[in-house]
Amino acid sequence: MLEKELLAVLRLQATPKIGDITAKKLIRHFGTASQIFKEKKSTLQKLDGVGDLIIKELLNPLYLKHAEKELEYIFKNNVQYSYFLDVNYPKKLQHCIDAPILIFYDGKLDWNTEKIISIVGTRNMTNYGRDFCTQFISEIAEHDPLIISGFAYGVDICAHKAAIENNLQTIGVFANGLDQLYPKRHKKHVADVLNNGGLISEFWHNEKPMRENFLKRNRIVAGMSKATIIVESAEKGGALVTADIANSYHRDVFALPGKVTDYYSKGCNNLIKNNQAHLLTSAHDVIKMLNWDIEEKKTVKQTALFIDLDEKEQKIYDYLLANGQQLLDVIAIDCDLPVYQLSSILIQMELKGVVKPKPGKMFEV
Repeated sequence: MLEKELLAVLRLQATPKIGDITAKKLIRHFGTASQIFKEKKSTLQKLDGVGDLIIKELLNPLYLKHAEKELEYIFKNNVQYSYFLDVNYPKKLQHCIDAPILIFYDGKLDWNTEKIISIVGTRNMTNYGRDFCTQFISEIAEHDPLIISGFAYGVDICAHKAAIENNLQTIGVFANGLDQLYPKRHKKHVADVLNNGGLISEFWHNEKPMRENFLKRNRIVAGMSKATIIVESAEKGGALVTADIANSYHRDVFALPGKVTDYYSKGCNNLIKNNQAHLLTSAHDVIKMLNWDIEEKKTVKQTALFIDLDEKEQKIYDYLLANGQQLLDVIAIDCDLPVYQLSSILIQMELKGVVKPKPGKMFEV
């Protein structure tokens, strides 16, 4: 990414009232982040959802100064980063509408794999949860998954350590800047995590671990993963938020059941009872549900020879062929089509027999 473009992306991150969804909307409309700040106020006002308050913040030179300082830090310290439109951005996270426009990372990371699972849960882990977590990762290790968690106390650090013990790649997602370690007691684990995967964050280097950051962090944990595992949770907790987010992304969620009287099993039991998570008794449940036990056979898919597709239909078909089953809203964003128009095109493609509708507004070829 060119320096001026990275500066513009950082400026968007620094601007209050500009969340990731609005930032992406602006970038896609104007083509680049840097072009946004070249536009006149009158042009910006024509965009739906971009009012005078947002424009005032957007054009405030104070946030440009903040962005310039962060840019200087990035270059001075060789900070690695990934932009949401880059090929090196985590593939599954890229399809989440509210994913960060920019993430920073450190370590030996390779997230270009389909076998990614998140393991989260209470910080007050019991022996029951600890024994299950370590056994689960030991059993699933033969499939070489990437293990993601939040580097926090309890279930998180247990998952990271078990992954390392089984020579699996693991990623810790921070709720603060990469040079602001939290909790500090986990400093002894940093080197092992960096050697077996890495650490990532959407926050600037000096951002401290504030409460709201942990909630934002959870969407990265859920978004990067094929499935999210809840090992233990009280009736309320951050792990349940992660489960909700994973469900909203149409990802699989699994929960370890416990006794109805166990405080740190109430959250998991409720997820299962309310059909918000699959019952988890062993690694085999996940392996079977994700079809990891079936030898993947590569099949060549091809549009029927005598079916004509127009330009937009071909674009959608090629996209689904390359990315697999996708949510309607995600297809609309990635193919740059309004949802109402896309819905009509998909109906025509369904009649032609080249796409299949799936539950939850999902489509595949």
